[in-house]
Amino acid sequence: MRFTVTEQDAPGVSFDYEIVFVMEDNIANTADSEALLLAGFGKGSCLDMPGSRRVYVSIKNTEPDTIRRAIAKAVGALKGHQVKSIRMPHMKASLNDDITPALTAIAEAFVLSDYHFDKYMTKKYEPRLEEVFISVSGCDFATARAALEKGRIMAEAANYARAIGNEFPQVFRPQEMTAEAEKLAEGYETMTVESFGRDYLTEQGMNAFLAVNQGSPYEAQLIHVTYKPAGAAKGTVCFVGKGLTYDTGGVNLKSNPYKMKSDKCGAAAALGIVKAAADLGLPFEVHAVLGMTENMIGCHAIKPDDIVTARNGVTIEINNTDAEGRLVLADCLSWAQDMIKPDLIIDMATLTGAVVVGVGKYTTGVLGNSYALMDAFKKKAQASGEFYTVLEGNCYLEPALDSKVADVRNSFSGTPGGATLAALFLDRFIQDEYKDKWLHLDIAGPAYSEDAWGYNPAGATGIPVRGCLYYLMAD
Repeated sequence: MRFTVTEQDAPGVSFDYEIVFVMEDNIANTADSEALLLAGFGKGSCLDMPGSRRVYVSIKNTEPDTIRRAIAKAVGALKGHQVKSIRMPHMKASLNDDITPALTAIAEAFVLSDYHFDKYMTKKYEPRLEEVFISVSGCDFATARAALEKGRIMAEAANYARAIGNEFPQVFRPQEMTAEAEKLAEGYETMTVESFGRDYLTEQGMNAFLAVNQGSPYEAQLIHVTYKPAGAAKGTVCFVGKGLTYDTGGVNLKSNPYKMKSDKCGAAAALGIVKAAADLGLPFEVHAVLGMTENMIGCHAIKPDDIVTARNGVTIEINNTDAEGRLVLADCLSWAQDMIKPDLIIDMATLTGAVVVGVGKYTTGVLGNSYALMDAFKKKAQASGEFYTVLEGNCYLEPALDSKVADVRNSFSGTPGGATLAALFLDRFIQDEYKDKWLHLDIAGPAYSEDAWGYNPAGATGIPVRGCLYYLMAD
């Protein structure tokens, strides 16, 4: 898909269809106002008018995420049409108005809305839209093109993570994620990959990670992907992703493990962020640490009542084998702190159903020790249109982690605040010097959806790829 910047009403520009935004209180000033009023066009409406070759979308303002959602509606209305080119409304910048966030949002919306996972379908989706024309004034064309390109790159990185999240466990196991990371890195001089198997994990004392892998015939993989630009001037950021290519729940078998291919969405997002960092040429050294395994049942599987010793020496009583993601993250976080020594470490995981109960299925829980860091992340990341809520712990919750036979237990069944308690568990594996440099993103709600919403399709959404990128680029 190409994004072409033009002057307003530029001669010689030929397009198949036009998207027209209509302010909720300004229907009368449109070219097809009579038809719109007859059709009952109003708040939240989207109306395709083939006779005029226009699709009208009602908007309440021109904020970037309003534009994203409006374009998603328009793209949905045009599916099935033989439309190859679209013209967008004229974007005009006044003296104190910066239209580049809106331009970035336009590119994001088209790329995100046109995503389909049809790899295993005999009838493939055939994308028809090839070019989007955007006329601008008050903004030079080079700046406009750069804003559109930024949006395209971020959206394609999210789509990349979506594709990994949607892969099914019969064909996508830990080794396939290693191959995917290696394939990605081949395309960038600034990117390298290391991968480690069972022998290395054993040498490192990563017994919590290995315990989750015990029941699977497929060897666990610790994958380290590094984007290192020349003269990285803004420090080092490490993203740690939970990568359960399938989660049965183990001996504590899930009542319905359907769709648990989605348990690798944290690792997929971390890899997508590194891809975008390389494509954008960000001035950070960006690392992705991916903890890849299955959690299966079988004669070798970990059992409730087992005790394992994590990499940092903390002993863990296993009282629920379905609380496995935190075991993988515990060792991966420990490894990342010692081996990478980043300035900031962010883990992302489909970790708890409790976060969905607390904040709903569209919102990511932001947890950690530093309220200032959590709040700053939320404010900057939500410019992406993704939803984030800060969840705070307190000292009175800490005793719920205590075990009578080990340093800590891995599950707190029957205790309210499961998402916060899971973050407090992870905090036991964060060194003192990193307490205020660590964020935990619980993406159990928005990372995967049974139904499409906004500009997100059913299936993997790629959240929180764009949110993290917006955060990194905010300063």
